[in-house]
Amino acid sequence: MGRVYLLDCTLRDGGYINDWRFGQDAIRGFCQKIARTGIEMFEVGFLKGDGYDPDRSVFPDIASFREVIVPKDPSLCYVGMLDMKAPVPLDRIEPYDGTSIDGIRVIFKKDRIEEALVYCRVLKDKGYRVFANFVGTDAYTDREFIEGIERFNVVAPHVMTIVDSFGVIKRKQFLRLVYLADHNMAPGIMLGYHAHNNLQQAMGNAEALVELNLQRGVCIDACVFGMGRGAGNLDLELFADFMNENYGTHYRIDPMLEIMDEYLSEIYRTRFWGYSLPLYLSAVNGCHPNYAIYLAQKDALTVKGFSELLRSIPPADKVQFDQESAERSYRRYQEEHCDDRAVIEELSHIFAGKRLLLLAPGKSLEVYADRIHKVIETETDYVIAANFLAEAFRPDFIFSANMRRYARIQGKTEAKCIITSNLQKEARGDYVVDFIHFASKQPEIMDNSALMLLRLLETCGVRTIQIAGMDGYSAHHDGDYYDPVLEYDFSREAERRNAAISAELRALKMRLDLLTPTEYRL
Repeated sequence: MGRVYLLDCTLRDGGYINDWRFGQDAIRGFCQKIARTGIEMFEVGFLKGDGYDPDRSVFPDIASFREVIVPKDPSLCYVGMLDMKAPVPLDRIEPYDGTSIDGIRVIFKKDRIEEALVYCRVLKDKGYRVFANFVGTDAYTDREFIEGIERFNVVAPHVMTIVDSFGVIKRKQFLRLVYLADHNMAPGIMLGYHAHNNLQQAMGNAEALVELNLQRGVCIDACVFGMGRGAGNLDLELFADFMNENYGTHYRIDPMLEIMDEYLSEIYRTRFWGYSLPLYLSAVNGCHPNYAIYLAQKDALTVKGFSELLRSIPPADKVQFDQESAERSYRRYQEEHCDDRAVIEELSHIFAGKRLLLLAPGKSLEVYADRIHKVIETETDYVIAANFLAEAFRPDFIFSANMRRYARIQGKTEAKCIITSNLQKEARGDYVVDFIHFASKQPEIMDNSALMLLRLLETCGVRTIQIAGMDGYSAHHDGDYYDPVLEYDFSREAERRNAAISAELRALKMRLDLLTPTEYRL
């Protein structure tokens, strides 16, 4: 059996979570602690960009790695990663002298394999251990994969790596790729495996690879605490423990746990990674996980809608996340046009000359409840709630443009329900109005229900309205909503959302009388 090597890539792959901003002390401390674990290889960070920031694990040249890894542990192979999508100029890669990183991992998609071959050949001539990572290995046909392996056999890299970019490769398919690689790779080259965990296959696949007892060496990538974009990666501490228990290795787990406690736990509390329904859906629909992350932030789609939207993304766009493509697909999915002229006419007749109170679900509804009830009793003909039940205030109408929210409303209220046309495939309302007519053109606030409701009322001829609970977004999570069930974390973009919504409120041709405090500037 060939030897099994563990490679930690937390500072590089985990860095997608926090823009690689671990902090200078944490990066140095991480390097020192990982050397105590007994693992064989350590990816210090990305080799990319033009400038060096000591607080980020991104390095523009070989020299910049040197400072954070000194003193080097002679038993540990230090490596950096380089992406052929934007490789650093070769003149920044000085010949290997043992004082900085020992190897360079080169990632490439199959359309850049020729450039990667040339680049890797130069790296090897400069004295570095070269790792060839076949990004999105499952997207290769058998012939393409074998031909790629044969091309790299000539370069003789230290490791060739199967990369499960979307976390979708299940054991049967994984083992077939392993057999193809092992059968066609030249002797002396190690076989690597880089997992993502969207379908929770990382641990099982890594175990299966080791249990094959291949004659060649095997290199398993992992991250402390499984840190990584989306569902994360193989957990280093769990796999090291598996190796200790089953293969007589002596990896030290305590330094890994110290890394979790001292450097990663705080990041995890504010920037979660791990298994989730959106990431599962992105995996089974063959989409880049960033689509799931981006669309989940809208908090507007049911599981059925989420899956349908991901399936609708053009195949060419699925493999490489593009925010504009995601927004186009989202808008296209939401654009369920309907002829709402008769509905608008009916609502215009209902609201004509009436005193209206709009309730948004802000936390201030609790603080100012007595005042709001008094206004309802003495100054209001109709109460209209935006996207929540508002049971304590007994609304006459509820407006919703969000299927997730409307699922908590439908059938649980005596209020008349006004819904937008994007909901009509899955829901019923008393009145259906066209979604796109009332949606914002700003992607971040495209389907903000309070804004959409105000535009609808403006279209119906309403010129004055009282508003309560339209508080705006705060920089502190768990502080925005009257009903905790509605809570969603917009704290990192609170200022931007508040500014965008403020601008649209000012553009309305209505008088807005706010009964409660707000972050919006009218």
